[in-house]
Amino acid sequence: MIPYGRQDITQADIDAVVQVLRSDFLTQGPMVPRFEQAVASHVGARHALAVNSATSALHIACMALDLGPGDWLWTTPITFVASANCGLYCGAQVDFVDIDPRTYNLCPTALERKLQQAEQEGRLPKVVVPVHLCGQPCDMAAIHTLARRYGFKVVEDASHAIGGKYKGEFIGNGRYSDITIFSFHPVKIITTAEGGMALTNNAELTARMALHRSHGITRDPAQMTGKSDGPWYYQQVELGYNYRMTELQAALGLSQMERLNQYVARRHQLARRYDDLLASLPVITPWQHADGYSGLHLYVIRLKLGQIKPSHRQVFESLRTQGIGANLHYIPVHTQPYFQTMGFKAGDFPEAERYYAEAISLPMYQGLSQADQDRVTTALSAALNT
Repeated sequence: MIPYGRQDITQADIDAVVQVLRSDFLTQGPMVPRFEQAVASHVGARHALAVNSATSALHIACMALDLGPGDWLWTTPITFVASANCGLYCGAQVDFVDIDPRTYNLCPTALERKLQQAEQEGRLPKVVVPVHLCGQPCDMAAIHTLARRYGFKVVEDASHAIGGKYKGEFIGNGRYSDITIFSFHPVKIITTAEGGMALTNNAELTARMALHRSHGITRDPAQMTGKSDGPWYYQQVELGYNYRMTELQAALGLSQMERLNQYVARRHQLARRYDDLLASLPVITPWQHADGYSGLHLYVIRLKLGQIKPSHRQVFESLRTQGIGANLHYIPVHTQPYFQTMGFKAGDFPEAERYYAEAISLPMYQGLSQADQDRVTTALSAALNT
């Protein structure tokens, strides 16, 4: 089976992890700060905090922005559930904004319309989470302009997008948002096995996220209430969580960072080749906005269902039967049973639902060979003609 994504682990990665295993620190040592600094320096952000998952990073970002009961978080329905759940973790209410039919990202025009209505109803969002689906950046300049006009905070869910660029600058530099989130899950562009990171240019947000990452505990006298009892002393000043990243994970991530640009360039080579190989088939290949340089975590096609006999499901199942590990990113969040108990229903976000009815993620990872890519396209051609 050719998977839709997989990690690339080299001997250098293994050596880096083994070196930590033989060191004095398996957690809370020097490697996590080194990894944080490497990512922050690469993308041009002032601060970075590594955590055990991108979900945790989203959670502490929302906490640092004081999202809570009575507040609203808006995001896109075409994302993993974590982009919405982070608001629920804070006791806030969640709503969605439909997608752009070409980029599949949160649509700024739909966002503006919804903001106008929400302003009249007195239910403007406190936080908006645009998601850079597949690695392609959202129209962050437009979203930033709306954020200034309507007063909401922006958390970029860039879980798919490390190494990508927007308007010639690396995603994660914080020019158009308050906080940016990266994921280092094994199928992502670089991996720490499990892990994530929150980046910001705001020192106060950094300090708050650092507290939430580790039980709400501080050893900094400046953050304490009253005087320190001595060098052993710490205080819990917030209700936080154990969201720390280990030294082993950070060592792996630091080693992988050395190949980030190479990995993204390779994904672009594969995407261009897919574009050529699929040009004559009844599918829509990914459209790339001129303002963006995608991280290309995913390569999503949409079936031209009116031009083929098999159904979406039949094409998908045929690919799997032929040994192609196709996937579907994502099931619209508002159609999930948990969210339907909140009142969401089919038909609420029609562009997202049309996308879901046609989308298939083809294998995309840096180790994908041309022979395997040929096998994928041959299998797809067969599936479309069954």
